[in-house]
Amino acid sequence: MPVRFLTVEQQQRYGRYQGAPTLLQLERYFHLDDADRKLVNARRGDHNRLGFSVQLATVRFLGTFLANPVEVPPNVIDWSIYLERSPTHREHAGLIQRQYGYRDFSAQPAHWRFIRWLYDRAWLGTEGPSVLFDIATAQLLEQKILLPGVSVLERLVAAVRERVAQRVWKLLSR
Repeated sequence: MPVRFLTVEQQQRYGRYQGAPTLLQLERYFHLDDADRKLVNARRGDHNRLGFSVQLATVRFLGTFLANPVEVPPNVIDWSIYLERSPTHREHAGLIQRQYGYRDFSAQPAHWRFIRWLYDRAWLGTEGPSVLFDIATAQLLEQKILLPGVSVLERLVAAVRERVAQRVWKLLSR
């Protein structure tokens, strides 16, 4: 069962900014409504409010929190002040996750439902592993499930496709 079907470039793009977001993307994912602003304004200091709002927009846009929150394009924001206190971005990530309903990839029952959806998609669709991986990533974003590591999702897609293939062969052999 081939597990490594993503190119190195695809692995490096996963869960990261690919250049500067477009104006349409900025308007869609980086807009803060009144409820967002209320939560942002509860943070101490301008740098914390800025960092919190950028992390909120990042998880909406990418489906994950960045391991290094300074890895944002210049048009998103300058992070230099935000990182003065290192645990701040992790505290903000946890608060955003709780407040906006983002779930960990392994949290049940969402994890099981996602695997079932992935299996159904692989069973009914004709997409190759790379395309199925991209569709799975989009589904996780839509369901507010934080993206797992690239190799975790890659192995899951490969395992599901292998299971579907075994089912097909079993049905054909009858």
